[in-house]
Amino acid sequence: MKVKLSNLDGSAGKGDVELNDAVFGLEPRADILHRVVTWQLENRRGIARATRERSDIARTGKKFGRQKGGGTARHGDRAAPVFIGGGKAHGARLREFDVSLNKKVRALGLKMALSTKAKTGLVVVDTLDVKDAKTKAVAEQLAKANWGKKVLVIDGEAVNADFARATRNLVGVNVLPAIGANVYDILKHDTLVLTRAAVEKLEARFNG
Repeated sequence: MKVKLSNLDGSAGKGDVELNDAVFGLEPRADILHRVVTWQLENRRGIARATRERSDIARTGKKFGRQKGGGTARHGDRAAPVFIGGGKAHGARLREFDVSLNKKVRALGLKMALSTKAKTGLVVVDTLDVKDAKTKAVAEQLAKANWGKKVLVIDGEAVNADFARATRNLVGVNVLPAIGANVYDILKHDTLVLTRAAVEKLEARFNG
């Protein structure tokens, strides 16, 4: 599949780039994308810390008062939740969110996410070089392009430092290196912007 190059202001660039159909031309499947996104979000969660319940507290179980005649409740265990230092009633349990997913399914999910954007919201630029590496100047360029409220820009081996610095404070514009490309971030943005280097890196990632 051939895609015409664009500039950062949305105007047509010089030349075009050939995209590998095995990476950018698949038919997306909602079930695969859902599995990969769920796996990503579950693995972002931290381990839920457990609280100590009544059986976990090391306190005496000896009855500390008389059954009758004391004028107080008939307690028999200092680890009861009603006492300071006692166990937590209905406390949080230890939960781990370490979900596993096959590498082939993860790779297929990324290909399908790229293919989804190739149909609706993919832009390929030559480089991210900017003449004026200022936030205002880059913001004006991106406004002219009208790529939507959320734009994900993926560069090659490393992100262009000037472009990353200029877009750091722009709301809705996120920049990643090719190694950081993932299904969740690609799908939640309106437009995916790839550089030539990013296309090469992504295709090599699957061919390797």
